[in-house]
Amino acid sequence: MINALDRLVTLLAKLPGVGKKSAGRMAYHILETSPDYARELARELAGLHHAIKHCSVCGAFTETDPCPICTDSGRDTSIICVVERAQDVRVIDESREFHGRFHVLGGLIAPLEGIGPDDLSIGRLLSRVRKEGVREVILAMNPTLEGDTTALYLQKLLKDTGADVTRLASGLPVGGDLEYTDRLTLSRSFRGRIKL
Repeated sequence: MINALDRLVTLLAKLPGVGKKSAGRMAYHILETSPDYARELARELAGLHHAIKHCSVCGAFTETDPCPICTDSGRDTSIICVVERAQDVRVIDESREFHGRFHVLGGLIAPLEGIGPDDLSIGRLLSRVRKEGVREVILAMNPTLEGDTTALYLQKLLKDTGADVTRLASGLPVGGDLEYTDRLTLSRSFRGRIKL
C-alpha cells in the first residue's frame, strides 16, 4: 500500500536530475525538519505559477511584466542574446559578462519531437530586431544537434535584418547545457564569440 511518503518520493523523483534515491533523501529531510519548513515549502510551491510569469517582451521568468532586465535603462538595447529556455537568462545574467537584452525562444527546432519554427517565438524575435534597431544578435543555444539546427535557421532569417549574427565561442562543451556551465567558461565564450 502506497503511503504519503511514497507519494512524495514519486513526485520528487519526477524533477530533472533527481533519481529515486535522491528523492528519498529529500523526502526524509523534509520529514525530519520542522513542520513549519514543510508548510513554507508547500506554500511556495503552490503559489509559484501564480507569482511567476513569462515576460511579455523577452519571455524570461519574472514577477513583474516587463521583467527587470527589459526595463533596465543601463542595458545595451542594441544587442539581444537569444536563448532556448527562460532559465538560461539567469545563468547568463549571473556571469555578469553580458549587458544587453534577452530573447527566449521557448525551445529548439526538433523535428523528431514535432517541434518546428512555428512552435518557437521566432516571429517575435524578428519583430524585435527590426523595431528596436538591434545591431547584434547573439545565438546562445546549447551546442547540440537541435541547438545547431536552430542557430543555422535563425542565422538565415536574420541575414536580411542588418544585424550581425554571432554565436558563443568555444568553451562550451558539445552536448553540454548552459545551466551547468561555470561562470569562467561562460565568460570566455561571450568574449570569444564569432560572427556567423
